[in-house]
Amino acid sequence: MGLSSNTRLRVRYAETDQMGIVYHSNYLIWFEVGRSELFRELNLPYTEFEKQGLGLAVVEANCRYRKSTHYDEELVIVTEVEKMTSRSIAFTYHVYHDETLVAEGKTFHVFVNREGRPADVRKFEIWQRLQPIFAKQKKSGVLLS
Repeated sequence: MGLSSNTRLRVRYAETDQMGIVYHSNYLIWFEVGRSELFRELNLPYTEFEKQGLGLAVVEANCRYRKSTHYDEELVIVTEVEKMTSRSIAFTYHVYHDETLVAEGKTFHVFVNREGRPADVRKFEIWQRLQPIFAKQKKSGVLLS
């Protein structure tokens, strides 16, 4: 298992549809919350990337819904770095209510510069903080190249 983070959240009423079930697009928002928390736990909040002119563009996202979730249920989003290279990063997500898997997904991101063009993260100062973290994880299956 690579770098991972557990994020707890409670379903808000505004996140549900007329049937009281969480609207499908909210899961992608929760994935973003999980990614942000993972980086924050690494002492690398996303704002640090932005200050250096670096962004993470989502180029692919998917979610498999396994069970409905409802207003006021407490969920845990398990976010894991699946793979990181100098130009991209992939995450996996597992969303649980109690111990039941209710959704799972993946997102694939490309590092981009301020102009929105693909960027090599090794050319940015933040690489000095990222590289040691991911180098330690290389043995755990997180690919860093």
